[in-house]
Amino acid sequence: MAIEYSESKSTGTIMVETVASLITAAFALVAALAWNEAIKALIARFVDPSDDLMGMLIYAILVTIIAVVATVWIGKVLIKYHRLDEEKKNRSKEKSE
Repeated sequence: MAIEYSESKSTGTIMVETVASLITAAFALVAALAWNEAIKALIARFVDPSDDLMGMLIYAILVTIIAVVATVWIGKVLIKYHRLDEEKKNRSKEKSE
């Protein structure tokens, strides 16, 4: 969540936005840690626990693939919303002219 600062925002608004971003980041960390444990448990079911290196490699590859796919998907969603905002802004300008 990016915070845009402008001179029209009050200090209170900026503080609330900052706290909201920090809380969101904290929940994201908790979710990431939960997924971390879930993925490790899943890999442990299919890979011999004594073969730590193989388990770590599979885990690293799996998490990397998930991160790349998620990042690309989030980027596409973000581009879509940027375009929608731009279209809305252009329609608003046309109405005011």
